[in-house]
Amino acid sequence: MTNEYIPPQVWTMDSESGGQWASINRPDSGARHEQSLPVGQNPLQLYSMGTPNGQKVTIMLEELLALGESGAEYDAYMIKIGDGDQFSSGFVDVNPNSKIPAMVDRSADEPINIFESASILLYLADKFGHFLPTDVRSRTEVMTWLFWLQGSAPYLGGGFGHFYAYAPEKLEYPINRFSMETKRQLDVLDKQLAKHAYIAGDTYSIADMATWPWYGNLVLGNLYDAAEFLDVASYTHLVRWANTIAQREAVIRGRIVNRSWGEEWEQIEERHSAEDLDKVLSKAP
Repeated sequence: MTNEYIPPQVWTMDSESGGQWASINRPDSGARHEQSLPVGQNPLQLYSMGTPNGQKVTIMLEELLALGESGAEYDAYMIKIGDGDQFSSGFVDVNPNSKIPAMVDRSADEPINIFESASILLYLADKFGHFLPTDVRSRTEVMTWLFWLQGSAPYLGGGFGHFYAYAPEKLEYPINRFSMETKRQLDVLDKQLAKHAYIAGDTYSIADMATWPWYGNLVLGNLYDAAEFLDVASYTHLVRWANTIAQREAVIRGRIVNRSWGEEWEQIEERHSAEDLDKVLSKAP
């Protein structure tokens, strides 16, 4: 290899080579500025952005509302990660890891802070009693695939997505490395979905809600513009599943929350009621 990188004795941050996120990425944690979080009138307060991790939670909330769970009404405030909103004192109080999504349940006697997308999905599933089976065998299957997603998605997002779409220069080795792992994961899902209608069996669950925003969006061409590069059409069972999930009304609604990009009818920065989404979606062709 030419221009081989030789690691120094002790690593220090090079602010000149951070790429698109150089202005916010630092090797330390904690608040960087004082700012309180807004609070709405609904039981649940969500602070997020419509990335795949953010979509997991808004899809779950919209699914619960579709079932008539009024306690799942939520205010969704956009955290603009490019502007560093996640490093405000208010956000760090809810999530010391400074990553979206973060949620506060204010229906309890004392507000409950929840962060990490899978933790929020599990919390909501237990709180409302939906999308997570109660029998040990089925619940374990859902939890297994939920944890699979949490361990696998960083390879797709922080690995493949970073080097393929966001890194300041295209480098063959990391793109090849993460493309191979991403395709292996696509194959894992495709073989599972050849045997089952949904990720964890024949019932729609939080495993699907966690997985679709990453791998469903990828195979539908909504992520990194990489569908052709990864030959996603060859994963026929995965494509079938992705299209099935995409047609769910709650998914159509949840995927556009806390977004400021895309077509006019697929973005809403804040959500405080069902009418907010109805108004935006009414503009769809």
